[in-house]
Amino acid sequence: MDKLNMESINMTQKNIEGIGALFPNVITEMIDEGGNLKRGINFELLKQELASDVIDGEECYDFNWAGKKAAIVEWNTPIRKTLRPCINESKDWETTGNLYIEGDNLDVLKLLQESYLNSIKMIYIDPPYNTGNDFIYKDNFTINKDEYDEQIGRYDEEENQLFQNTESNGRFHSDWCSMIYPRLKLAQNLLADDGVIFISIDNNEVANLKKICDEVFGESNFIEQIPWIKRVSPANDSQWYSGDHEFILIYAKYKNNWFPKRTKRTAEHDKYYKNADNDPRGPWNSAAYTCNKSRSKRPNLYYAIVNPNTGEEIYPNENAVWAYSKDTHKENVKNGLLYWGANGQSKSPRRKQFLTEAKDVVARSYWHFTEVGSTQTATTELRNLFDGASFSYPKPVSLLKKIIYQATNPDTNDIILDFFSGSATTAHAAMLLNAEDGGNRKYIMVQLPEVCDEKGEDYKAGYNTICEIGKDRVRRAGDKIKEELIKNNAQMEIKQEEKPLIDIGLRVLKVDSANMKDVYYAANEYSQSMIEGLESNIKEDRTDLDLLYGVILDWGLTLSLSHKIEEIEDVTVHTVDNGSLVACFAENVSESVVREIAKRQPLRVVFRDSSFATSQGKINLLEIFKQFFKCNDEEVRNRVKVI
Repeated sequence: MDKLNMESINMTQKNIEGIGALFPNVITEMIDEGGNLKRGINFELLKQELASDVIDGEECYDFNWAGKKAAIVEWNTPIRKTLRPCINESKDWETTGNLYIEGDNLDVLKLLQESYLNSIKMIYIDPPYNTGNDFIYKDNFTINKDEYDEQIGRYDEEENQLFQNTESNGRFHSDWCSMIYPRLKLAQNLLADDGVIFISIDNNEVANLKKICDEVFGESNFIEQIPWIKRVSPANDSQWYSGDHEFILIYAKYKNNWFPKRTKRTAEHDKYYKNADNDPRGPWNSAAYTCNKSRSKRPNLYYAIVNPNTGEEIYPNENAVWAYSKDTHKENVKNGLLYWGANGQSKSPRRKQFLTEAKDVVARSYWHFTEVGSTQTATTELRNLFDGASFSYPKPVSLLKKIIYQATNPDTNDIILDFFSGSATTAHAAMLLNAEDGGNRKYIMVQLPEVCDEKGEDYKAGYNTICEIGKDRVRRAGDKIKEELIKNNAQMEIKQEEKPLIDIGLRVLKVDSANMKDVYYAANEYSQSMIEGLESNIKEDRTDLDLLYGVILDWGLTLSLSHKIEEIEDVTVHTVDNGSLVACFAENVSESVVREIAKRQPLRVVFRDSSFATSQGKINLLEIFKQFFKCNDEEVRNRVKVI
């Protein structure tokens, strides 16, 4: 019976498989560090396949920094870690589709690769801006031991994975680039084909971030770099300029698959529609009849039209052409769509656009605090939610609501990921938008349990880590949103349709070391007593739930699936997603329990390796499932595994 791998996906091997699918002849075998055979690539053969399109030491357009090669290795390297469920810190554990994951987001992104590959509709992140005062994640992007020994001194006394990246650091920008690069590479894998990522950033690293995103997502998939005017009043203590704005970079997985949703029209948008000539079709606005295109390139759009009021032939001005072809112009005249000014004698007409034909408003490339909130708005929101307590650098809920509105649909169960979640504004905004439009969007928040500053208001309010703030915000905001929904539904008139209650829960999981014991001995060093002690290779402190979620990750199932726990002959059995997976981790599993599980026809089944005392017991297990599944040995081995 086959064992599950129980480690994150090996991106290098995945890339080798992809190359092998295109060029099978370049795949070869090689010896790894342990002396074992493994698949590899004959790079000389690959270069021959690609011929003149391979760059080997020649000049080319590229973006490099000190440590980039190590950062590339880092995103490809698998880890032996898992996610452990924390029911006591969760809310609506059994029914919620929302996730809150504590841990280094690099680890989390690696662990999510199988379960959420090409599945995330929208990603928003607000990473450290590298101002010289903030803390950034310290990954092991080292090239040699000397450099590592130098950098290890930047960890704090508890070896927390953060360090203050000051401008005196010789690798000030390089360390930041090495931090963000592998995380974006992994995030790109998770985006759906019609997915999009929004990244908040300021002037310190916007240029480097843009170059990295061009490489990771492709320059052709760049959507926009939006300035967000975040300050209500200027920073008068600034030496140069006030610093009133930040940027939001937007990249799609595939640009032609994603378009921002237009904004609903308001009275402000409609106030420009008048009816100056009492047209029976109602209020209208007008648009220019020319466009700034070259006459030499669009000669078909350069022609004479006649003002019916004066009989004069009119041509576009010197640097323009008409916006419509001759045939379309004739239709416009026929339908009375040309407006020649109040006195009818304008030298160029305008085209009527009626309010009844008006579409929702196209997304703007400039966001102002009057529309999406300011930093002051965000601070006030948290003070109100947390009874006066304040937190550092939050984003306003209205800003995230606008982003989520533009990027997702209310009725398609879209998943939103924020892997620098901070105070969990993204989760708050997603729930609020669901309440407004009846949506069923789900979120995944990821945050390192960064320790709060003991001098800060958040610590004084009783919060030891950023994660404690985020989880409590989700609970508080969810309760408030639910309360408002119930109140508004109760006040609705009889014919009005009640709005459905939304998912305000969160399922908390935490990154930890693998569920399986680490083994460091060579084969010839084992004694009989050691072998007997290793009959169960599962760590003693791990529960059934720990093992279950390790298996869910390894099998590539999503972490928000429903599951129920039941007892069959005093043995605990877990059923995930109504039979997508059945797991039983009891030490001794009887044949009757196996038959009961097999009778339910689950898609996948997993047991402990030690659940069956003898090899014959495992053979009998497979035979039972063959009987019920009505399939061959290989199919049974693919569906029934052990850990």
